[in-house]
Amino acid sequence: MSHHHQGHAGHSHHHRHGDDEHGHGHDHSDEVEPALQTLIWKQIDFESIRTLNESETDAGAKVVEKTWPQRLNSEPVLESDADEQLLMFVPFTGVLKLHSVLIRSSEDSSAPKTLKLFLNRDDLDFSTASDLQPTQTLELSQTSDIQELSVKRTSFGNTYSLTLFFENNFGDDVTRIYWIGFKGEFMNLNREPVEVLYEKAANPKDHTLVQAVGDMASQGTRHGM
Repeated sequence: MSHHHQGHAGHSHHHRHGDDEHGHGHDHSDEVEPALQTLIWKQIDFESIRTLNESETDAGAKVVEKTWPQRLNSEPVLESDADEQLLMFVPFTGVLKLHSVLIRSSEDSSAPKTLKLFLNRDDLDFSTASDLQPTQTLELSQTSDIQELSVKRTSFGNTYSLTLFFENNFGDDVTRIYWIGFKGEFMNLNREPVEVLYEKAANPKDHTLVQAVGDMASQGTRHGM
């Protein structure tokens, strides 16, 4: 009865049947490009990340701070301390439409098993996280491959912060996590990206609105000169 909703991720390295003969290799380019297009990294407020029950101070922040090219590095690593549970609070610098959480753990029993996500809650501890209904619960696999765990986009369309409660693992006293990442659409809180969003909209009224905003901006610039 193991919960392997992402079980296919663990088999990805076997899918080489004839690919090399056609020059596709391991399709790493196909994996990397979409990830870089939607990966949320510089919009994370790293200094405000808090992790409860980490064995080393700021280890949680360090595994989130790893860049995409560093995702397979074995150091730094986040390890739990008193027991197998970890509780991490990750704030963002604006509003995020979260699409998925990415995690790299291991093939042994220290791999996290159940991940509960809480949206926009900066006040949780282990007691409240255990008692409250999470925004979504995800089941992880026992693998050293990158696991991409899709979330219900309708539930995470207005994400300012995310709390990750790693409730258990596959039997070890210690939980180990080597990398945590996020994919989604980011919206900054200042005016410029809002104008960009309007420009991309299909509604002609929005284009008119953009033009008006642009005119006001240019007039403001002229007045400033």
